[in-house]
Amino acid sequence: MRILLIEDDSATAKNLELLLKSEGFICDTTDLGEDGLEIGKLYEYDLIILDLLLPDMDGFEVVRRLRAAHIKTPILVLSGLSQTEDKVKGLGSGADDYLTKPFSKNELVARVHAIIRRSHGHSNSIINTGRLSINLQNRTATVDGMTLNLTGKEYAIIELLSLRKGTTLTKEMFLNHLYGGMDEPELKIIDVFICKLRRKIADATAGDGYIETVWGRGYVLREPIEEGLAESLPHGLTERLANGDISLPATPARPQSSEPISFIASPDF
Repeated sequence: MRILLIEDDSATAKNLELLLKSEGFICDTTDLGEDGLEIGKLYEYDLIILDLLLPDMDGFEVVRRLRAAHIKTPILVLSGLSQTEDKVKGLGSGADDYLTKPFSKNELVARVHAIIRRSHGHSNSIINTGRLSINLQNRTATVDGMTLNLTGKEYAIIELLSLRKGTTLTKEMFLNHLYGGMDEPELKIIDVFICKLRRKIADATAGDGYIETVWGRGYVLREPIEEGLAESLPHGLTERLANGDISLPATPARPQSSEPISFIASPDF
């Protein structure tokens, strides 16, 4: 996951950057509000951490202008301003959370995880997809409780797929997530990572698949289709499902009558 840190105090910025990287985050930093605005608009982040007392502009203004530009990235304010009115102003400007300095490192990390989790629609730190479980807090992947031996890059990929389950992600998005624009390899490296990740999951699940290829677009993580359901799909729907043109509910509903099962179609269906 990728975080943008906007903090003008160099010592604080360095300590925060080291802390976040030790937790597995990619962290980009800037000490100016104007630069933070431009970077936040250009690149996709999982979270923006923002100090309010910046040398070139008010941190409240940074929040307001990001939201005015329709940037929906969650924002966590870190500030020495501890008055209630400052917190109300920050949250009212569009920030998602407000933490006063000095703060506990453990509390900061916990808040970062919680904000990112909620922004992707997950209420707890464990995301389940069939028999596969991703623990965002511990950064582990398990199948039926047994830990998968994943590399850092493989975990980062399955984490991103899990956070955006059901959404097709391009290879460019994976590269950005893994390398943050620094020394990025060729796109085909993503195919290599996905291939190895699929093999490890398949070995642990005796062949069950979770990561689907959407030809010409990228990859998507989906709930496995119930046994026997794929065979009952009308002609052509199985292929459209694999291509991401339609999707099934996370847990397919069992009909109470003899009426056919309904499918959820995307707008272009």
